[in-house]
Amino acid sequence: MKQKKKSRFLLEIFGLLLAILWLSPFYLMLVNAFKTKREIFTDVLGMPDEFTADNFVEAFDHLDFISSLFNSLLISVLGVGVIILFSSMAGYALARNKSKLSGIIFFLFVGAMLIPFQSVMIPLVSIFGQAEMLNRVGLIFMYLGFGSSLSIFLYHGAMTGISISLDEAAYIDGASKFQVFWHIIFPLLKPISVTVGILNVIWIWNDFLLPSLVLKEESATIPLKMFFFFGQFTKQWHLALAGLTIAIIPVIIAYFFAQKQIIKGVSDGAVK
Repeated sequence: MKQKKKSRFLLEIFGLLLAILWLSPFYLMLVNAFKTKREIFTDVLGMPDEFTADNFVEAFDHLDFISSLFNSLLISVLGVGVIILFSSMAGYALARNKSKLSGIIFFLFVGAMLIPFQSVMIPLVSIFGQAEMLNRVGLIFMYLGFGSSLSIFLYHGAMTGISISLDEAAYIDGASKFQVFWHIIFPLLKPISVTVGILNVIWIWNDFLLPSLVLKEESATIPLKMFFFFGQFTKQWHLALAGLTIAIIPVIIAYFFAQKQIIKGVSDGAVK
């Protein structure tokens, strides 16, 4: 009994140390966001001499936060939406069609996950530049292409757990293929849709490289605006940390309102 209590105590201490390690970046970000540039270089770990909101006001202005937040939300929501819609339909079609061609197409999608973005970056941007699609619409279209491989792979795997007898019963009742998918199959894919949505929204929301090649100044997202604080000869850490603090607030609010759906979707997907 004593050995069991001792093991549990050591496990709790280990968990506490991990929690402190995980929370330490947030502590550094919040504490230094209230400091002046001079205080940051003098003492990174200590508390500020005087808490001031001047950094947040200046960072909010430099980020053009309302506009960049709108751009990030628009691109993330539309990008994830089209990925879920088209990937789920493609996964359903490939899973239900047992021909050799569908198998080849599926493995092409899987193989595309191994292609690094940097290898196609320059030709992609040059081609889209000639087509005058270097804007938010073009960026969403690119996200659909780069995000479909993993999403189709996940949807295809989820489809193997859904009996084809559901399709056959719906066909007997006179439903079309689209009606079968939209009204019967797609609602059953909700857990995997939540997983696909989480993976892609994290990627799209935080992406810097692709938007930096595609978007213009007026369409810049929050990650692009954050680059303003890091110049060639100087880095404004006090403003950058204040900007980062402001930037994570929408994410925390979104998670607060959607946490039940996210946890339920992920847990249902794990069980299935």
